[in-house]
Amino acid sequence: MSGLKLFHTTKSGVIEVMPRLAQVEADVQSLVETHMETLLGVTFLASECVIGCVDGGRIDSLGLDENGAPVVVEYKRGVDAGVINQGLFYLSWLVDHRAEFEHLVRRRLGGTAASQVLWSGPRLICVAGDFTRYDVHAVREHRRSIDLVRYRFFGSDLLGLETVASVSGGMPAARRARRQAVARAAADIQSVSMMELASAVDEVLLGLGDGVNRVERKTYRANQRLRNFACVCPPQRSKLLVYLKVDPKDVDLVPGFTRDVSGLGHHGTGDLEVQLRTPRDVERAQDLFRASYAAA
Repeated sequence: MSGLKLFHTTKSGVIEVMPRLAQVEADVQSLVETHMETLLGVTFLASECVIGCVDGGRIDSLGLDENGAPVVVEYKRGVDAGVINQGLFYLSWLVDHRAEFEHLVRRRLGGTAASQVLWSGPRLICVAGDFTRYDVHAVREHRRSIDLVRYRFFGSDLLGLETVASVSGGMPAARRARRQAVARAAADIQSVSMMELASAVDEVLLGLGDGVNRVERKTYRANQRLRNFACVCPPQRSKLLVYLKVDPKDVDLVPGFTRDVSGLGHHGTGDLEVQLRTPRDVERAQDLFRASYAAA
């Protein structure tokens, strides 16, 4: 797994836990589908979905991510040069058959979820034993949202997942964010200072590491790796709200800065609300941003 070594520690020393691939591809698929929301941040919808076209085929897994985007998940036991093209074929079919997918969502999750499917951001997630450098280069040339995830089993009960590459389709995130900032500031000149604060937050979140993708919804902008790690709401007159995937129990909550919103309705995802009013607040929040990014 890209040089990662795992050791079991005992009183007498350490024992290396050797990595291994699955015996068959179905072992990986079954485990991921059973725990898809925990592992990938995706709600599982269907397995082995037969597509109705001349060429035929079966989509390994269908799901809906936490922003409402349709997700195709394809699995390979080891290295397979065709997994990306195969997945893109299925993704194109899905986009061309939106009514069928929305019917599936309605049947599994209800009418509200079906009416809010985010067709501007369909995703392909490829889970495989490994990928080549050509695979990584190929996904960066596509205009679709694609995640390459390498897996390894360790011992009898450990699973490791590593995001090898992650790209988002459409306009690059930084340029999109700048355009939206300019548009919003032009609409309300009094909000310029808040827009500057929002731009500072964007810069920090993008700078956390490679593979940060942006998903735009009406009520928030999600920053994600495989899963969302920060949801930024549109600036209010005096503050900017950011929701993070950090357990509030692990944080010393500060009134007016951090708040536990687990169990409370709010836009975006995450149980920790961070309230930003000044550039100093952005600096204070950076450790929280990093913790949420690491957990995603």
